[in-house]
Amino acid sequence: MDIKKLSKFLSLILRHKPDIVGISLDEHGWADVEALLRGIQKSGRNIDASFLEKVVAENDKQRFSFSEDRKRIRANQGHSLQVDVELVPKKPPAVLYHGTVERNRASIEEKGLLRGTRLYVHLSEDVETAMKVAARRKGERLIYQVDAGRMFRDGFMFYRSVNGVWLTKMVPTDYLRLR
Repeated sequence: MDIKKLSKFLSLILRHKPDIVGISLDEHGWADVEALLRGIQKSGRNIDASFLEKVVAENDKQRFSFSEDRKRIRANQGHSLQVDVELVPKKPPAVLYHGTVERNRASIEEKGLLRGTRLYVHLSEDVETAMKVAARRKGERLIYQVDAGRMFRDGFMFYRSVNGVWLTKMVPTDYLRLR
């Protein structure tokens, strides 16, 4: 199995559906590494701990983290499951960005950025990263500029995941500008 395929499979397991390999996540999103490996192997994918370590280390988006003792693993963000990944509120940069596609424009301009099935709206520190996010979807790419500094001053909470993604519960239309 190649690294990219396993990374996508891990995202599905650790963000959305741990039960597909017969495991559960604790309240902070952690899964037992040994149980995860057994579950993945039972699904017909032959991987071991060293390959899992390689997937985590080489994932271009740094989506996963091991606990200090390397006995547990979790996704850094992007969950649809109710977990607390122990994020600490943080003051964001003055401006953040959100990449999307044209088909989402009307909804965003009417309702703002909503988290959907995820726990948070994901924002990027730079336009290039936001463009990469938008590129994962079919359609004309759009970038929204988020007035994160003003949102923060107005009482909205922001968090920064260990892989640099900025998170917030929602972005009202008043704080958005199409770039």
